[in-house]
Amino acid sequence: MLAPALLASDRQADRVVPPSGFTAQLTLFTAGAMAFLAVFALALSLASGRLADRWASALAGTATIRISAPPEQLDTQVAAVVALLSTTPGVASSRVLDSAEQRALLEPWFGPDLPVDALPLPRLIELTEASPGYDGEGLRLRLAAEAPGAVLDDHTRWRRPMATAAERLRLLGALSLLLITGSTAAMITLAANAALSANLPVIRVLRLVGAKDAYIVRAFVRRFTLRALTGAAIGTVLAMLGIALLPRADDAGAFLTGLGFQGFGWLLPLLLPPLTAVVAFAATRYAAFRTLKGLT
Repeated sequence: MLAPALLASDRQADRVVPPSGFTAQLTLFTAGAMAFLAVFALALSLASGRLADRWASALAGTATIRISAPPEQLDTQVAAVVALLSTTPGVASSRVLDSAEQRALLEPWFGPDLPVDALPLPRLIELTEASPGYDGEGLRLRLAAEAPGAVLDDHTRWRRPMATAAERLRLLGALSLLLITGSTAAMITLAANAALSANLPVIRVLRLVGAKDAYIVRAFVRRFTLRALTGAAIGTVLAMLGIALLPRADDAGAFLTGLGFQGFGWLLPLLLPPLTAVVAFAATRYAAFRTLKGLT
């Protein structure tokens, strides 16, 4: 019932709450800081989830066969595996990775000067799965019979952790937002209590002259809600500007360079100021009625 009153200005009621001072600064700072942190927590959660999903999607539908054999048998086993894959149902295509591709795979760990040709590295064959897919166990048995040095890696051990990581990062983001919301409510409640305590003489006089509790509560609720809305809007805008200035995602999928929002995701932070206003409304209303109840 107090929500429509927030849109209407009441100068007499507004005089109950001082327009500036410690409580105003505390409310503005708290709302702005918490909104700033909430935007970054939201961006971190979404970016981490996108990165995990992208890695999992890149590995889906593909598999790798690693062939480790003596040098004199390596080419023979590679040819046998390629021939085997060409007749395997569910395998759309396959190709042998050359030295340049293997060097590119190892470069992030060993640098660009790794002498791939001089090292006894296994040969790698990449295969693409068709729809419906191949029989993994059957393919492993055939590889064991025709190429003893071949090992099939269907990337399951990589995809599952990525999917789990995406879910946990989203859960962590939601938990962070809940903690930020709770902290905002607690700080605004403390600020409202401080303002109520400072204005107890005025509140007593108002009640003596017949002012209803709803009238007094409305003054505090409106002032603190607008302060929280203003602070949260400033913090949200500053955080969005900071995120917009961060480097964009690169081909390597680096973590920090992908931090940000994409598409309609930029609209999500705009929900934070109204949410902060709702939290301030509820916290201030609770504190005001509790204080007034204690005066009876």
